[in-house]
Amino acid sequence: MNKKICALLFCAVISVLTAAAQTLTEQAEAAYNNDDYNKALQLYQQAAKDEGTSSELFYNIGNVYYKLDKNGMAILYYERALLLDPNNQDARNNLDFVNGKANLSIDRGSTYWKDSLDEIVRSQSASTWGKIGIICFFAFIVAVAVYIFMNAVIVRKIGFFGGGILLICAILANVCAFYVQAEVSIHNKAIVVVPSATLSTSPRTPKDKTEEAFLLNEGTKVEIIDSVSNSVAGGKEKWLDVRADDTHRAWINAKDVEII
Repeated sequence: MNKKICALLFCAVISVLTAAAQTLTEQAEAAYNNDDYNKALQLYQQAAKDEGTSSELFYNIGNVYYKLDKNGMAILYYERALLLDPNNQDARNNLDFVNGKANLSIDRGSTYWKDSLDEIVRSQSASTWGKIGIICFFAFIVAVAVYIFMNAVIVRKIGFFGGGILLICAILANVCAFYVQAEVSIHNKAIVVVPSATLSTSPRTPKDKTEEAFLLNEGTKVEIIDSVSNSVAGGKEKWLDVRADDTHRAWINAKDVEII
């Protein structure tokens, strides 16, 4: 009997030590693989506090929220993952997939080209765009040297026109670098995380239909322009002035969105 008790105690100690040896992320992955998504979410969020955030961690949290049928929160964390690492292709693929399942209640066709350009710019990190700018600038210097010192007319033309193109590319790459860096630091984009949000023409809950601006579905990305805090019964209520696209701008309750 004593041997059995000792064996059980030994197994229990080994199990505790094994669990303690695992990082929170590893424990979360194990819970996720066992379909225990609520536990996985709790462990991933604790890992973010204790071990620090990363693109991969945000991607994993996005996957958990998707499994929990919370598409708005999944989109939020995929966006956060891409904000830290634009080259996280898994996060980009999952974001496109979940976005494809979201039915937006407004016509966003007017921003198609703007959104496409934004996606191209955000496909690389600020440091990568900076490196591209440096390479293009040095190539521009070489092209100028070719134009100045070479005698062949065709070679000089290549140096002249090629140098002009390279200079434009260098400038554009640096503009992209500044834009991406601003995206990381400003935090003026948010995701609707409730099933649907009714926006108001003024920073308060609409009193009637005339004060209702339009409806946004879960997962919609908005740009924050301004914010106002109003005194209400029981405390303060924050409202955000947001732009959904070039033609749709109104006020949304801050509780209905999460900042990327």
